[in-house]
Amino acid sequence: MTAEELKTFLPEFTDPRLLETLIEKGQVMKLEPGKVLMEPGKFVKMVPIVLEGSIKVMRMDEDGKELFLYYLDAGETCALSLTCCSAARPSEIKAVVEEPTTIIGIPVALHEQLTDEFKQWKDFVSETYQSRFHEMLIALDAVAFKRMDERLMGYIVTKMKQHKTNELNTTHQEIANELGTSREVISRLLKQLEKKKWIELGRNVIYIRDDFEELISK
Repeated sequence: MTAEELKTFLPEFTDPRLLETLIEKGQVMKLEPGKVLMEPGKFVKMVPIVLEGSIKVMRMDEDGKELFLYYLDAGETCALSLTCCSAARPSEIKAVVEEPTTIIGIPVALHEQLTDEFKQWKDFVSETYQSRFHEMLIALDAVAFKRMDERLMGYIVTKMKQHKTNELNTTHQEIANELGTSREVISRLLKQLEKKKWIELGRNVIYIRDDFEELISK
């Protein structure tokens, strides 16, 4: 990949020196769904910037239960990985590739250098912190203040928008893991939505009405 090609994925980077440095010292990687990029307790070796595709970021407790936090889409990186890099601390989150994804991995040591030398990188990092902090507040509010049925419906909408489809290929257990609850609770709530004819349940797939988001907002 050339600097000009990288610029098409990251249009906010217009400094030729920055683009050349990213290409020279970064590593472009194509990743398949299910690939784990970061795990709790392990040190972060690179800062992943998504060029295409998406990565799911989750928080895990001591028992291995997962709580979905946010997605990293094209042009984005993970604020928590940046924090771990700067503080030389092990990761506190799990990051999993959600769909065929291309990233450019920035070595940990290079992050500090880029911050010192390039204002555009410093601005990118600052905007990343602001954006991810806002998304984490949304996740926190959902856990603290919303009922599980509200969280489930919000989760479905997020998935629809993320994958640009009305068919979600997932299991009740996977949804339960990401929302931090039991499979039985999710199955019961999905059955309620199916009874309303807002969704239709198949084997490891959920078919969602086109006007689902409109229905749940009423």
